[in-house]
Amino acid sequence: MPVAVDAMGGDRAPDEIVLGARQAAEAGLPVVLVGDPDRLPDTGGLEVIPAREVIGMDEDAARGVRTKKDSSLVRAAEAVRDRRASAMVSAGNTGATMASALLRMGRLKGLARPAIATPIPVPGTTPTVLLDAGANAECSAAWLVQFAQMGSVFARQRYGIAVPRVGLLSIGEEATKGNPLVKETHALLAAGAAGAEVDFIGNVEGRDVMTDSVDVVVTDGFTGNVVLKTLEGGMRFAMRSVLASFDTNDETKAAGAVLLPALLPFAEEMDPDTTGGAVLLGVSGVCVISHGSSSARAIVNAVRVAHAAVTDGLVDLLAAAVS
Repeated sequence: MPVAVDAMGGDRAPDEIVLGARQAAEAGLPVVLVGDPDRLPDTGGLEVIPAREVIGMDEDAARGVRTKKDSSLVRAAEAVRDRRASAMVSAGNTGATMASALLRMGRLKGLARPAIATPIPVPGTTPTVLLDAGANAECSAAWLVQFAQMGSVFARQRYGIAVPRVGLLSIGEEATKGNPLVKETHALLAAGAAGAEVDFIGNVEGRDVMTDSVDVVVTDGFTGNVVLKTLEGGMRFAMRSVLASFDTNDETKAAGAVLLPALLPFAEEMDPDTTGGAVLLGVSGVCVISHGSSSARAIVNAVRVAHAAVTDGLVDLLAAAVS
């Protein structure tokens, strides 16, 4: 079955999204578009599931899903539920994407709450999986234990890490550090509450997220989203500063001409479009949430991520982990 791509979601929709879907199809990945046929550019012959409404980026997520039942997000989630599609991809309203997937696909049996798993690039090695990156602003310790289970499964499936190292985000490595939620979660994970297949290595700090010392970082959605946005802003600032320094005088311009080719692979690795998007773990279907400013290349990569998750049976693996 094809991957359903929300053609109307994102800052650059529908043109860039449709272009990405066409490129994915040309690369051999089955794709179906979801959106308003009258507003779409040339689809290159791709099938379109009609959806006449759009949930805007600034709309209330729950209200949008409840009132706009003919929106592209809702129809994409329904396509997965009804087995017209194997997975869904959207660069639209994150909250509405999550709500659509949860309400239409349903939650895995035994799971308390789904979580957004976001790959954080680590140059030279596999990314660090950060979850939750924004689905649940407030969490319980039991939820974080399930996030550890799902994050471990996801790191194995997506990055081929045999035994992912799972860390709990805190303000210090010691078990006594952190707020009550972190301390309670640490006690549960240290006691083996997540099961033998989860390799809990203890507390980690914010500085560890972009290193090779941990594979999965578990936290509540509020903290995770702050970490994610802080890292995104910091990386953008660093890249802008480096590029600006190469244009200050003749000497720096000459240095830039030599160094820029060596920096391009690093910039490519840091680009969010390279990862394609985050994955909503815990719903009864595959849902990839792409960045709001996703380009066509990001959509191609997001479709690849979704297709691989379906092929590898990610949902069944997650269901077994949390059952």
